[in-house]
Amino acid sequence: MRVLLAPDKFAGTLSAVDVCDALTAGWHDVAASDVVIAAPMADGGPGFIAALAAAMHVNPRVIHTQGPHGDGVQAQMLVLDNGRPTAYLEAASCCGLALAPERRRPLQASSAGLVPLIRAAIEARVERIVVGVGGTASTDGGRPVVEALEGGIPAGIELVAATDVDNPLLGPAGAARSFAPQKGASDAEVEALERRLAGWASGAGIDPSAPGSGAGGGLGYGLMRLGATRVSGAAVVAEAVGLDEQLADADVVVTGEGAVDFSSLSGKVVAYVAGRAQQLGRPCIVVAGQASVGRRAAAFAGIDEIYLLVDAVGLDRSIAAPAAAVRQVGATAARNWSRR
Repeated sequence: MRVLLAPDKFAGTLSAVDVCDALTAGWHDVAASDVVIAAPMADGGPGFIAALAAAMHVNPRVIHTQGPHGDGVQAQMLVLDNGRPTAYLEAASCCGLALAPERRRPLQASSAGLVPLIRAAIEARVERIVVGVGGTASTDGGRPVVEALEGGIPAGIELVAATDVDNPLLGPAGAARSFAPQKGASDAEVEALERRLAGWASGAGIDPSAPGSGAGGGLGYGLMRLGATRVSGAAVVAEAVGLDEQLADADVVVTGEGAVDFSSLSGKVVAYVAGRAQQLGRPCIVVAGQASVGRRAAAFAGIDEIYLLVDAVGLDRSIAAPAAAVRQVGATAARNWSRR
C-alpha cells in the first residue's frame, strides 16, 4: 500500500518535516511493509520557504531585515533558475506573529520588514517574485510596503502574492475582524484596525473584496496594489513537490495541521490537499491537534476522517510531547486504513 503524507506544520511545535517523520514512524509501527512517501506542505504562511527548499533541494539565502516591531531579524529568500529565475519570499519570516513580543501590540505591528526582501529579489535580477503571505503579526494592509516601493516593481518582473487564505480585506471575514483577535487585538483594537484598513482601501482602485486580499493582515491587498497576481500558496508548494503526481500513485493521503478550523477550509493546506485528493478519487485522512469543524463541513471539503491528538493523548501530553502524540495517532490511522 502507498501512503502519501502531505501535512502542514503544527504551529509552535512541529515543522511539516517533523510531522512527516512522526507519522511515518507511527504508520510503520503497524504496517511496516507499506510504502510511505513524505511531501511536507505549506500554504504561504510560516514554513513556506522551508517546504520549497526541501522539495527543490536548494539552500535559501539569508537577508537581514526587521521584525514586526523593528527588531533586527534574519529572513530567507529562495532563488531558483529553472528556465525563469524566480525569488520566493516568506512574509512570516520577517513580520510573522512568532516574532512579536508576548505582550502583543497589534496596532503597531508592521509589514515593513518585507521591503528589504523584495529589494534583494529585485537586485538578484529575477523575472518573478513570489511572496508567501500569511501568519503575520501585522494588520496594516501592506501599506508600509506599498509606500516604500512607491515606484512600483520594475518592468519585466512579475509579482505574485501566494496567500494562505481566501479572505477579503474588509468586513466580518476580513483581515481585522477574522484574524486580528488571534494577534492579540481587543474588540476596540479590531474596530480601529478595520477603520484603518477601510481608509487605506478608499479610492485606491483595487477591489478590497478580492479573494486573498485579507491574507497576512491585508498584505495580500498591499501586494495587489503593487500589481501582484494572487495565487494559492498551497498550490505553489503542491507544484514544487509534485503533489498531483504523488496523489495519482497513492492509495490514501494524510494531511493535517495543529488546529483545524473554518479558516483551514479557506485555502490552507488541509483544504487544498483534501480537495485535490477528492478530485482524484483518493481517500484523505487529517491528523490535527484539535478541530472545530463539523463532519458535514469536513466531508464537503473531501476529508474522510479526522484524528485528533487531544482525543488520543489529552491536551497536556499533545503539547508536551507532540511528536510522540503524532506517532501514536499515525499508528491508529494505519490500523484503520492499511491493508496490511
